[in-house]
Amino acid sequence: MQTSTPIDERALVRKIAWRIIPFVFILYIISYLDRANIGYAALQMNKELALSSEAFGFVSGIFFIGYFLFEVPSNVMLNKYGARVWIARILLTWGVVAVISAFVQNATQLYVLRFLLGVAEAGFFPGIIVYLTYWFRAKELATTVALFTAAIPVSYIIGAPLSTWIMDNVHWFGWSGWRWMLVLEGAPALIGGVLCFLWLTDRPSDAKWLKPEERDWLLNQLANDAKTRPGAKHFGSLKAMTNPKVLYLSFIYFVYQCGSLGVGYWMPQIIKGFSKTLSHTQVGLIAMVPYLFATIVMVMWSRSSDRRNERRLHSAIPLALAAAALLGAGLTTNPYVSITMISLSLAGLYAFKSPFWALPTLFLTRSTAAVSIAVINSVGNLGGFVGPFAIGYIKGADGSATHGLLFLSGLLAASFLMTIFIRLAEHTTDQSAAMAKQRQC
Repeated sequence: MQTSTPIDERALVRKIAWRIIPFVFILYIISYLDRANIGYAALQMNKELALSSEAFGFVSGIFFIGYFLFEVPSNVMLNKYGARVWIARILLTWGVVAVISAFVQNATQLYVLRFLLGVAEAGFFPGIIVYLTYWFRAKELATTVALFTAAIPVSYIIGAPLSTWIMDNVHWFGWSGWRWMLVLEGAPALIGGVLCFLWLTDRPSDAKWLKPEERDWLLNQLANDAKTRPGAKHFGSLKAMTNPKVLYLSFIYFVYQCGSLGVGYWMPQIIKGFSKTLSHTQVGLIAMVPYLFATIVMVMWSRSSDRRNERRLHSAIPLALAAAALLGAGLTTNPYVSITMISLSLAGLYAFKSPFWALPTLFLTRSTAAVSIAVINSVGNLGGFVGPFAIGYIKGADGSATHGLLFLSGLLAASFLMTIFIRLAEHTTDQSAAMAKQRQC
């Protein structure tokens, strides 16, 4: 039944976005601080724990083994218990592990705790992506996801100077700076878990902060949005995990993560190699620059994807840019050219994310997407093990990260080609575009 009160669509979408996006944005910043700060800790930690390049690469990557093994089960639990309860549980457990990591005394203990951190955090990212599909229509999804995933480069913008400043200036009770950094950056996850339980609403139908007519309009819009995707299918969990399209996307994301996380974890040490006189704080300040640039490009590119209702090319082109830029970074020895190339590569890597995560919604229903996105993310995140470990192994062999960057460039070029030739549901995209034009007429 139509409501008598007219709904201001833009105002309502904005109201929902302001309720959800800033909060999950902050949670994701905390998430990335706790997984990526190991790269800054390495500036002190590697010497204190006697970690070789290969060992540090393994420390960086083993997080993703735990993440891979428990991601799909975690998202099944999210469907069962709801986002509010399960995401709060994820935050609390990873906060505990992150803080305990500050007490490690050797490489083996660090391996175990980094693995457990991956186990604890498994399901957070795909869980939030699926959660956003409960509240936003397909035409808003890439921009919405971009506003959420912009937390990744922002976490580096915040984390780079914060982490290195703590390491240089906080040495309470005779503890090393990197240990205090892990404690101080792990604790916010514990607070976030409590706030998550109190703040998040599982579904629009449960949203008491929406007026009844707003809830009805939103539920009706989401139902109609699902009908405009006739190519979307529902699979059981097993079929979703073995669907060829899901596996194809998983492999693209795997190769992408090799490059993205390989650069992210090793960049502090790459920058440190520019000059022996750089302090840890100066390394952190320099590391902010590529992520500032990447954040701006990421949001602008996702808006272009939504405006044109196009996902495939908007996913592929950034990969080509990243591959070319990493090739340039690997071939130059000039620190200014190197940081420019790294900035371009990160801009491409982060611009890829939002259009890519809109692709599964072209051929999957919302209920199936929960498991499928978890599969794509968990398999893909194995690249988070391969990328950092490969650079560590190559760096250990020849003393330079150059060949590692060239290796990652080649992987991203392969990922670009796979994305260009992807065939998921172009007919659905075309159909959606045609329907959009009809609505405008």
